[in-house]
Amino acid sequence: MPERVFITGCGAVSPVGLTSSETWNGLRSGESGVDTITSFDSEGYDTTFAAEITEFDPEIYVGKKQARRMDRFVQLASAASLEALENSGLDITPINSERVSVMIASGIGGITTLSEQIGVLKDRGPSRISPFLVPMMLPDMASGQVSILTGAKGANYSTVSACASGADSTGIAFEAIRRGDVDAAIAGAAEAAICPVGVAGFNACQALSKRNDDPKQASRPFDATRDGFVLGEGAGILIMENLFSMESRGAKPIAELVGYGATADANHITQPGPEGEGGARAMRLALKQAELQPEDIGYINAHGTSTPLNDAVESRAIKRVFGKAASTVPISSTKSMIGHSLGAAGALEVVPCIKAITEGIIHPTINYEYPDPDCDLDYVPNVARKKDVRVVLSNGFGFGGQNACLVFKEYST
Repeated sequence: MPERVFITGCGAVSPVGLTSSETWNGLRSGESGVDTITSFDSEGYDTTFAAEITEFDPEIYVGKKQARRMDRFVQLASAASLEALENSGLDITPINSERVSVMIASGIGGITTLSEQIGVLKDRGPSRISPFLVPMMLPDMASGQVSILTGAKGANYSTVSACASGADSTGIAFEAIRRGDVDAAIAGAAEAAICPVGVAGFNACQALSKRNDDPKQASRPFDATRDGFVLGEGAGILIMENLFSMESRGAKPIAELVGYGATADANHITQPGPEGEGGARAMRLALKQAELQPEDIGYINAHGTSTPLNDAVESRAIKRVFGKAASTVPISSTKSMIGHSLGAAGALEVVPCIKAITEGIIHPTINYEYPDPDCDLDYVPNVARKKDVRVVLSNGFGFGGQNACLVFKEYST
């Protein structure tokens, strides 16, 4: 019989908070973390704003020497992992270390370091390239460094499925615990791609909003005037445990992960399938594994990127799965406030999913002003909503046609 999988702690670093609590407070109050880019001079770029994390000091978490040897996405992952471990109370020791896995995803990896070192190569020649370039840019290095930092010696790797990476990483860790491969996992994702080549690259494929005159209004999922996503950054980490690991130390869960579904569109490198068939299948698979019906879902945390195509297609996918119930289930987009953190999004967005269950509050989709006939569901516009939520579904879709869906529920014995 498969093991049950419980969430005993979470950590987050986001544009609206340096911890999971700060992040949640920002989200439920409808705070925007979007502003003009400060990390580099964006003059001349089509988009000059992003959802940056400010006042983050990695040395607090890993020390000066280690911080200099980590790309920013690894620094963010380390901070969120340490918070999650502290919140859970899980102590990794020589006795349990081989049964604790680390699975932290990234969609792009150390693109900031790579971008900087390409400049060094061009300006100063190959002999000046940092010996840490390769280990700093590898997408798996968040998992590797967190393993070193915590002593966890179980399976250790990073999933890469673009903007579905965080949801997939969480789902794969869930499956590993269910199978009995490990007793616990540090799972989630991190991303830090707000750099010249990151912004220019997404501008080149016409993905980003260009609302430069009003950045805080730029991320507007499901709104008729949406014109692209806002690039964000961050990390979201969960501590996931089986019943033995949790009960042996007297821990109490904050939620249970009960379903995971993953599919492919097999359609286009950047565009979702026009009718949302792939996303709908991922939702159905997650619900089937959870042994739940669409009517059981009390809240959907949407992928909700604020791009014209994604939001319409995701709305169609929800209708395909939920039928008549689609018009009554509350849906909101975390990205309306913290932008799109790419591979980290599906992990960061678990924080409001869990909080909806534990606090009975659904955060809003901010900047929703003009209804779109192609997006005609309940997107919890602009103001948080109180609601008794026992089961939550979270979507994550990525370039390449990857789709992932997670289902969380209130803990019960």
